[in-house]
Amino acid sequence: MKRREFGNKTMSNVSTGQTVAELYAQVHKSMENTSGGSSYDVIVIGVGSMGASACYHLAKRGCRVLGLEQHDIPHELGSHAGQSRIIRKAYGEAIGYVPLLERAYENWRTLESETGSRVFYETGLTYFGPLGSPFLQTVRESGETYRIPLEDLSPEACRRKYPQFALPEHFERLEEPEAGLLTPERSILLLVKQALQHGAVIHSGEPVLGWEHKDGGVVVRTPRQTYRAGKLVITAGAWARELLPGLAPRLQVTRQALAWVQPEDWERFALGTFPCWHLEHEGYHFYGFPIMPEGTFGGPHGLKLALHHPGEVVADPETADRSPRKAEEQVLIEFLEKFLPQGYARTLEMKTCLYTNTPDGHFVVDYLKGYRKDVVVAAGFSGHGFKFTSVIGEVLADLALEGATSFPIGFLRADRFDS
Repeated sequence: MKRREFGNKTMSNVSTGQTVAELYAQVHKSMENTSGGSSYDVIVIGVGSMGASACYHLAKRGCRVLGLEQHDIPHELGSHAGQSRIIRKAYGEAIGYVPLLERAYENWRTLESETGSRVFYETGLTYFGPLGSPFLQTVRESGETYRIPLEDLSPEACRRKYPQFALPEHFERLEEPEAGLLTPERSILLLVKQALQHGAVIHSGEPVLGWEHKDGGVVVRTPRQTYRAGKLVITAGAWARELLPGLAPRLQVTRQALAWVQPEDWERFALGTFPCWHLEHEGYHFYGFPIMPEGTFGGPHGLKLALHHPGEVVADPETADRSPRKAEEQVLIEFLEKFLPQGYARTLEMKTCLYTNTPDGHFVVDYLKGYRKDVVVAAGFSGHGFKFTSVIGEVLADLALEGATSFPIGFLRADRFDS
């Protein structure tokens, strides 16, 4: 399949296939027309990003799978909404993630090939931050260890290539040309669409009242029915604490503000001219995206940015206050005025998503302790998980069906917090 123009080139063809609205209508019609009983091989609780991918990979292997989602598919109450997510390989959080990312890239391209729809845009990604930054040091080590292309930019070269940024002279300037962005709502709908085509049964608007482990399998109760399966996969995002009381103390949910703003010069920040970016300032990590054409990608419209740092703690995701806060907006405005001088004229829209944070910022992907290998959990994606969606679903299918996985997930074990 012919792919992209990227970097500082004009993207003359940004076709994505069906619009999100068209995909939504098609997927939900298919879900309504799908019949299923009460007995399955695997039940997946939570059909957001990881749950949709788990349903897809399980169904592709011929598994009788039921996906249960309490809200709509997709929805804006959790972590997967907002038009775009960064994908990168030279991983500053930990080098151990890179093998998973290499497979994630392959799986995203497979999904594109299977569906004829585009979800990955290779815009390039710039990393900016102070000399000696541990995050940037790990980015470099990841690149060196796994031969990921990274380019050092001198201050002069950076000003020529990316004049939108105003950076201190002492900052490091790195570029990862093969990084870019994913479209999350489209990705989830395509994963669900493919899962349905492979025989999965997926219900939206069906909350789980409870589950238990009995008779060599699991029983899951909803207001609609009681279901049985040999295996259970829990991918409930911010709601995981309610379903996983033993793991709940290790999962903290926070609200995170996202903004779409109008820059002074719209064209300088458009897709094809402006990259995805990550900038570290005084220990805080800001990130953002080029302006996405609204006719192709839908709204919100504008230059998107956010602060990657745990925000205000949320006690209950159902009752979380998602209204914009002036203080959150002001942090982003001050950042733009300092580092992207032409990047702010006015705020167009603000939204709130939810992070589910673990104590060390790394995911939990493991069997749930005390349930043999019948219950698998993926949780705590701490605001940097969406890029892994396509591979985490494969890992969860391995764990549920094979009893093990060849992917290196030892550092994501749930019992690492026990000592």
